[in-house]
Amino acid sequence: MKNDLIIILPMILPTLAGMAIIILGVFGGRRLAPWTALASVGGSAVSMFFVWRDYQYPFGSLLWTGPLAMQAGFAVTAAAAAAILMSVDYVRREKLPESEYYALMLLSMVGMLLLLTAMPNLLMLFLSVEMASLPLYVMAGMARRRTKSLEAAMKFFLLGSFASAILLYGAALVYGGSGSLNYAGIQAQTETMPSLSVVIGVGFIAVGLLFKVSLVPFQMWTPDVYEGAPSPVSAFMSVGTKIAAFFALMWLLAGWFWVPVVWSLSALTMVVGNIAAVAQKNIKRMLAYSSIAHAGYISVTIASFRSEMSMRAMVFYFIAYAFSNLGAWAVVAAVAKEGEKGTEISDYAGLFKTNPFLAAAMGLFMFSLAGIPPTAGFTAKLMVFFAALDAQMLSLAIIVVITTIISAYYYLRVTAEMFMVRTDEPNEVKVSLPTAAAIALCAAAVAVLFLIPGWATIWVR
Repeated sequence: MKNDLIIILPMILPTLAGMAIIILGVFGGRRLAPWTALASVGGSAVSMFFVWRDYQYPFGSLLWTGPLAMQAGFAVTAAAAAAILMSVDYVRREKLPESEYYALMLLSMVGMLLLLTAMPNLLMLFLSVEMASLPLYVMAGMARRRTKSLEAAMKFFLLGSFASAILLYGAALVYGGSGSLNYAGIQAQTETMPSLSVVIGVGFIAVGLLFKVSLVPFQMWTPDVYEGAPSPVSAFMSVGTKIAAFFALMWLLAGWFWVPVVWSLSALTMVVGNIAAVAQKNIKRMLAYSSIAHAGYISVTIASFRSEMSMRAMVFYFIAYAFSNLGAWAVVAAVAKEGEKGTEISDYAGLFKTNPFLAAAMGLFMFSLAGIPPTAGFTAKLMVFFAALDAQMLSLAIIVVITTIISAYYYLRVTAEMFMVRTDEPNEVKVSLPTAAAIALCAAAVAVLFLIPGWATIWVR
């Protein structure tokens, strides 16, 4: 038991920090909340490096840890750290409850880390999904003075509750058909001749997870929630939730039985996400549809899971997408005024004139999300393309290329607004030091990952 507790130390530290933040808030220590949260996230990442380096099955094989979970965990903790840094100024500007905000973010991060390690058992999968989601329902509606924030919280809560109920019902069907809640038993069933209840049950579980990653046709909630929620919360959701849920989907749908289903969902998501993003005028909605499209690119690696390159492509895409998307959302949080005003793409006109740092960073993030060199996003999409080719899925590789070309339009439109459009009244923007630090770190990661991508996948090899 003692060894088991050490293994889950990356989850224990932020949990204790969340409780401490609430207590500090009661005694007037709200200003310490973001720095306490940031320190606990750093401690979680460091402890992860030491205790998740080997394959282990704590608590009677209810959980699983190893190098792959560690790499995905680093991406989740990076998302939490960046979201905390960009929240420091935002939370005070929007007058959000500081202690509750950071405590909920830490608890959601714990749920995501638990989801990464819940591979062996469907019951733990359900509990971790709920632990990751419930704090986000509250955080999406924390800007109570804005109607859109309350609307986002309500939509997210109702649809998320339906998705969780479907997932739990699927787990019940799987247990009834296979007599097991373990992934190994399920995969053994689907590799041979599965019973109808197991197939339907796995399908229902997948639906619950597909909602979390916003794959078409389960993506309808995403634009409204991302637009209405506070920008740092949207940033955290768009990265942390996707990585954790995709990790679970990888184990659930990696067998040959599900390849046609994942292929279809991946192709449909890439097409719908990119085409819908072209028509958006609000940058938060544009980034929401962008995240849907990127979910399609990540799912290509699951469809081509028999390829040796697919695992490396997935992990590298997680990391490249995390830093590119978090950086873009950090710029959105910096440019927006009180009450989330200034989130139209036209509000970025002439930004290079008033704040060259923000414009240059946003340009880099747009290039990376579009898959244009020299950025990490280019390397990530190239790896996805070759993974599809290696799995002999030429048609899916062609769809990756075509949709990437489509995406260049709406990403470069933002860049053109910042650098090429002249306006008599440019948006004056001042960036706080924590937000600037988050943007600079994300920009550095996007550039460095392009130059030396090998280090990010060395453990996977």
